[in-house]
Amino acid sequence: MRAQATAREVEERFRIGLEDQAAGKWSASALEFARIVQLHPPEPKGSTAYYDLGIAYAHLDRNAEAATAFRSAIQIDREFLAAMANLISVDIASGNLQDARSVANRYVAVAPDSARAVYSRGIIALQTGDAATARTDFGKLLSLDPAYAVAHYGLALAEERLRSYGEAERELRAALALAPNYARAEFALGVVLLAQARRPQARDAFARAYQLSAGDPALSNLAASMRDSITR
Repeated sequence: MRAQATAREVEERFRIGLEDQAAGKWSASALEFARIVQLHPPEPKGSTAYYDLGIAYAHLDRNAEAATAFRSAIQIDREFLAAMANLISVDIASGNLQDARSVANRYVAVAPDSARAVYSRGIIALQTGDAATARTDFGKLLSLDPAYAVAHYGLALAEERLRSYGEAERELRAALALAPNYARAEFALGVVLLAQARRPQARDAFARAYQLSAGDPALSNLAASMRDSITR
């Protein structure tokens, strides 16, 4: 009887917790899933409860607790890809790049053809100064989807950090051909052109980046500063 009562409580709390998530009631949802994990339900409900608890904590900006919940989900289900993806996100948000890299490596090992896995590791590689890995990962991502402008941009950043300016320029122009209003790609193009001492072209790229970045004050101000620092 006790087991049946516990199973009914788990089912009811799952229902309420998911309804709270759908309504954006993240604190209430966290309370429901926190209670569920205390009840130690069998799989797949156990790992799922930890996952949904992590989602609620992440929306509440309680990243450390979210990371703990996602790790618990992965400990129970070692191939829980959604939990890995979200753990990478909260680790990056918390500045835990070493942990994020470790999870990303595991994610790619489990799902080598997952675009999200490869993209996640490429981003972390850029943030940790591993441009060679970023080049490999963004290159692989483009082999899966050549029309992915963000991947062209990521590959360009890796090439720029490796001082392969011609390749970086090619990838940025590919990104801009796919997404003409991509302000960050236009700004990066200016940086690459400036590194090649092509000052008039760099100034034009920074001017275009300024025009495209009206919704991003930090980028807009930086683009204007770079534009104005270059005399023809």
